[in-house]
Amino acid sequence: MKTHEVRTYKSAEHLPREDQLAWKIAEVAADPVAVLPEVTEMIINRIIDNAAVAAASVARRPVASARAQALCHPYTPGATVFGVTERVSPEWAAWANGTAVRELDFHDTFLAAEYSHPGDNIPPILAVAQHCGLSGNDLIRGLATGYEIQVDLVKGICLHEHKIDHIAHLGPSAAAGIGTALNLPTDIIYQAVQQALHVTTTTRQSRKGEISSWKAYAPAFAGKMAVEAVDRVMRGEGAPSPAWEGEDGFIAWLLSGPEARYSVPLPETGEPKRAILDTYTKEHSAEYQSQALIDLARKMGPMIGDLRQVDSIVIHTSHHTHYVIGTGANDPQKMDPKASRETLDHSIMYIFAVALEDGGWHHAKSYAPDRAARPETVALWHKISTLEDPDWTRRYHSRDPKEKAFGGRVVVTLKNGRVITEELALADAHPDGARPFRRENYRQKFLTLSEGVIAPVEQQRFLTAAESLPDLADLTELNFVVDAGLLGAPRPHGIFDRGAK
Repeated sequence: MKTHEVRTYKSAEHLPREDQLAWKIAEVAADPVAVLPEVTEMIINRIIDNAAVAAASVARRPVASARAQALCHPYTPGATVFGVTERVSPEWAAWANGTAVRELDFHDTFLAAEYSHPGDNIPPILAVAQHCGLSGNDLIRGLATGYEIQVDLVKGICLHEHKIDHIAHLGPSAAAGIGTALNLPTDIIYQAVQQALHVTTTTRQSRKGEISSWKAYAPAFAGKMAVEAVDRVMRGEGAPSPAWEGEDGFIAWLLSGPEARYSVPLPETGEPKRAILDTYTKEHSAEYQSQALIDLARKMGPMIGDLRQVDSIVIHTSHHTHYVIGTGANDPQKMDPKASRETLDHSIMYIFAVALEDGGWHHAKSYAPDRAARPETVALWHKISTLEDPDWTRRYHSRDPKEKAFGGRVVVTLKNGRVITEELALADAHPDGARPFRRENYRQKFLTLSEGVIAPVEQQRFLTAAESLPDLADLTELNFVVDAGLLGAPRPHGIFDRGAK
């Protein structure tokens, strides 16, 4: 890997495009380096993982709405939409499938200077690959790039300290991955990456306060914009340049300002793109920082016994966990039993209380309104607080796998004065955790989440297609179809529907 310093340049300073971050990203994308076998295997795992969570969310309202929008744009050859046989224009397939994948906040994650869900790269790159009749190997190459660029940006550039949503790293990574899959030249990918950054920079209000369904749509929007960016620049058009380094660009006005310096690592020419191996998926449907704490709650519940005897629970954890999903956010919505699912999955106080009571976590039942409103749950929930611990913050940002940690130390004080303390650094399912996810775990996650949604024969057909990806000639096999009655209630018409007035 080579580390690239990125800073703002005044308009009077000449910055050759070969020295711009977008060009360096494009060079990585255009590099025809072979994909490592272990990377291919993990790409297959994540395709299965995405399909699993999409199946579980296929009837949910935001997903039904996105699908209804997409189906207003039929196209030939087009790309597939989860749940149905119709094919649509690829940018709309990216939109619908991206929403389905993200709705339950239940797929893969990577945390460093910024945080991300790199599996969000799969819907747009797959949609373009399907529409263009690409091979399984083309898709593998594109996804290896998408993961690589997103992980590298996340390692080098923090967005959340400036309240910029993390989809600003996703637009460029998806555009780069599409460029790789299509074997586009460096200059085309360069322009597409810049346009994708420019149009996918949004604020974090989508993840603050009364969190709405836009939290699921935001990554889908970034994927849709990436498809459109590549299409536009393939027609000979340019983009705002230099996008990161410009005097009025991303770093100067949206990040740390003209004097800031960022260091972004990227593979050198001929170096394999292996970043997907640094990422990890979720066993539980909740914000990643809660994964280890859910596992810890399962352990501590029996140790505590009668939860009515709890006087207080303090979770000592990282800066990110405390300020984003903990009491450091100073967000009353995170303590409100009437809050949306999207808000509750960003409240470690709620999550830890329910996991203590239930001894586990369920992607739907744990968020049900009647579950959140139980008086005993609310009472326990409101006894929980978080504190930032500098050592957990240091471990969160550590690049040493033996030090890296996303959990915390929990101190439970009972009414009789007894104190129970336990800690857990990594979720059980993490690659370095107690029970790392393997292929069989991904298969089981898919079978469990799609049970009652996808017919057994269709489940097995999909798994067979995914696991034969390197030899797969027809990428539409990576779709799944469900009975129309399981797709949710019809949505109200929008302006794209035929006959809309």
